[in-house]
Amino acid sequence: MIKQFIYKLQYLGLALFLPIASFAQDSIMVATDTSLVENRPEKPTLKIGGALRFNYNLSTWKKEQVKRGGDFGLDMFRINADAAFKKLDLHAEYRFYSKDFGGGFLKEGYVRYHVDNRTQLDFGLVQNPFGNTTYNSHNWFFNLPYYLGFEDKFSMGVKFHQQRNRWVYDIAFFKNAMELNFGDQTETDPSRYSYDVAGRNKEVNQGNIKTAYMLAEDKQIGISGMIGGVYNIPTGNMGTRWAAALHTDLTFGKLNVKLQSMYYHYNPADSAGFNSTVDLTAYGSSYTVTGKAAIHTASFSYKQPVKIGPVTDITFYENYAYMQKPQQGYADTQMNVAGCMIAAGNLVTYIDWAAGKNQPWLGPEWQNGLAQGNPDAKWHSRFNINIGYYF
Repeated sequence: MIKQFIYKLQYLGLALFLPIASFAQDSIMVATDTSLVENRPEKPTLKIGGALRFNYNLSTWKKEQVKRGGDFGLDMFRINADAAFKKLDLHAEYRFYSKDFGGGFLKEGYVRYHVDNRTQLDFGLVQNPFGNTTYNSHNWFFNLPYYLGFEDKFSMGVKFHQQRNRWVYDIAFFKNAMELNFGDQTETDPSRYSYDVAGRNKEVNQGNIKTAYMLAEDKQIGISGMIGGVYNIPTGNMGTRWAAALHTDLTFGKLNVKLQSMYYHYNPADSAGFNSTVDLTAYGSSYTVTGKAAIHTASFSYKQPVKIGPVTDITFYENYAYMQKPQQGYADTQMNVAGCMIAAGNLVTYIDWAAGKNQPWLGPEWQNGLAQGNPDAKWHSRFNINIGYYF
């Protein structure tokens, strides 16, 4: 029953966004900041910030960890640098994780040129304009598109951004994923934040386009597309990959709703037996994913202001994702995260109950969960508390 429903959703479900858009439309025009370029700093400015985060987790499939009552340790330490001078900005974020999670690496870093009040160019390690951005989720774990390289993903290239009245346009070209080794046949290094193609293949020459219509200041509906190459290291041949998504991000007072449906397809130019899957890597390790799938996500959050000591607001959320794999004999993947974010000045705490089925980070099916999967896989869960001080 569930699979039949998802098949129908793949072909018909995108139309559900249109009634939502009509209901959500606000007659107020989207404002444009006319002072942006005029008020740029005449002298160089620099701001240094960062965060220190610790993490507690208790995973049901880790029996010895359950006996210990979970583990509490370092999540990461990061440094942010933001500079500005006339029409130029610079933004960079470098993160330090434990050795097993990739060690230190650049999450993002780019130079931005403000052409005018509505147009800007980014150059460097830039976020891919695809789907709901910056995030398609509200929780600490993100949502399934992140683990497949389609949420909060950064690549090396240039992005053009422009807003005209209610329309927002993003066009980007990315030469490749963040490159750390400039060898002739070097595999993609796993020390990175974004999930990128790895192992026998490399992602190259990628084009992205995203268009969003602003129903109001806090309501938008959009469509995204991506096409690029997949260079196969053993054969030296070039394959292809593409993806498309329809998405909406709507806020009604304290309630935020993010909906997205997407489909991706890899065509690696590899030998038989290796052309139906690809490897992705991040945080120091890799896993295999199916070459094509549809992913449907629904994320809801409710922000409640409070006065409890230093706590100023609590955001409750429920984020769900379903990954449908069309290949015969492949088991689908599901993910659900329910919890809350507690804000107390610069201290931010996420409390999550994350559950997954054939999800590498939420169960024992690490290498194959997002590929063929296990048809007998059970739901596994992880109770997680992330405490971070941002400065």
